[in-house]
Amino acid sequence: MSSSLSRLPLLLLVTVLAACDDAPRFTQAEPGEALSGGKATILRSDRNAFSMPSANLTPERRLDFSVGNSFFRSPWVIAPSTTTARDGLGPLFNTNACQNCHIRDGRGHPPEADARNAVSMLVRLSIPDQPQFVKEIERLGVVPEPVYGTQLQDMSIPGVPPEGKVRVSYEHETVRFNDGHQVELRRPTVEITQLGYGPMHPDTRISARVAPPMIGLGLLEAIPEAALLANEDPDDRNNDGIRGRANRVWDDAQGKTVVGRFGWKAGQPNVNQQNVHAFAGDMGLTSTLKPEDDCTPAQVECRAAPNGDGDNGEKEVSDNILRLVTFYTRNLAVPARREVNSPQVLAGKNLFFQAGCQGCHTPQFTTGNDNVEPELANQVIRPYSDLLLHDMGPGLADNRSEFAAGGQDWRTPPLWGIGLTETVSGHTQFLHDGRARNLLEAVLWHGGEAEAARRHVLTFNAEQRAALLAFLNSL
Repeated sequence: MSSSLSRLPLLLLVTVLAACDDAPRFTQAEPGEALSGGKATILRSDRNAFSMPSANLTPERRLDFSVGNSFFRSPWVIAPSTTTARDGLGPLFNTNACQNCHIRDGRGHPPEADARNAVSMLVRLSIPDQPQFVKEIERLGVVPEPVYGTQLQDMSIPGVPPEGKVRVSYEHETVRFNDGHQVELRRPTVEITQLGYGPMHPDTRISARVAPPMIGLGLLEAIPEAALLANEDPDDRNNDGIRGRANRVWDDAQGKTVVGRFGWKAGQPNVNQQNVHAFAGDMGLTSTLKPEDDCTPAQVECRAAPNGDGDNGEKEVSDNILRLVTFYTRNLAVPARREVNSPQVLAGKNLFFQAGCQGCHTPQFTTGNDNVEPELANQVIRPYSDLLLHDMGPGLADNRSEFAAGGQDWRTPPLWGIGLTETVSGHTQFLHDGRARNLLEAVLWHGGEAEAARRHVLTFNAEQRAALLAFLNSL
């Protein structure tokens, strides 16, 4: 891979230089910059920094947060059970508790070579779109794999075969900076073995996804839709090379297509539906919005297994439990930034803007007040994300569409809290499949619409690289 600016196409060179010329120069922190979540921000940076309630929650509402937390953390059990509030696990599942994937409400990771189960990394499945599956495409965004559905479940209850096992191996390649510094990147290959229900469709598309951090979800949900759409630029009218666009996804409750903002491809419209689909896909738990177990017609044992639905028709995840878990996940607070006035952090912030990273990682929004939790309304927040889809190039492609997202498209992930990943989750593995082992590797995997920014970063010397990483780790 060439890293010399002299070899860039003229248009790309002009784009990079324009980013440098137009970028602001920061000599001190902006007012309120350390409070990434506005008044909901918490002042913690320890291993529990992602598990705290919004700082402005009242004591009474903290009780609901605590109860929701208990359902998020505690294991679910197989039905029938005397633990009727938490029974119904499976028949097919990936884990028995939300917290197993979102480690201390933080980031998941790929499985180690000797791991029995993937746990905090999921594998999505689908086949190419076909005209006869119009309803599936409208409601699911994909055509499910005929035997295994839309997600591989590598665990199961007794008497039901698991769907398969996930293994990840890596090939390595080297990227060189202009000053000669080399960084080794690893490219994952995901293999599914021990298939429990026969071979998959020959054109099956797979996409590995690690569990993302849980902080600030309610604040992201509270960003007015108009503010998100104002950043769309699919035709690149401003000629900056950035073509962000919102995903349009199915809202189960409203029964119509709306703007998506959650998940690696912005495939879910709100926190409640994100939770519903996680309960169903990850743990095999039914709810009012997803009333059936995640068993395909080919999975006879799965369809015949007992479930935890109540005699009164109440689903395994009752409406009240779902309400409490959704309240909890909406109000997991964003930690305050650290050392925002450090000269090195400010230098790194300047370099971040000079490279044009803010073209996708939008620094700031103000939340609305329509149908928003009162603690989350009217807050100036700094997520460093536009929540839009961007073509990230073939290097990161999973070649799997999801609603309006194509095979090279990914939602811009929020950067807030990213510097606390190792403290909270015990690792520094980033991007949708955890391939990047540190933040610098994550930056160097950027391509497509971010290619100009990546090439600009490749011109940084050691001091500049350290400053950029200091800024990112301050978020």
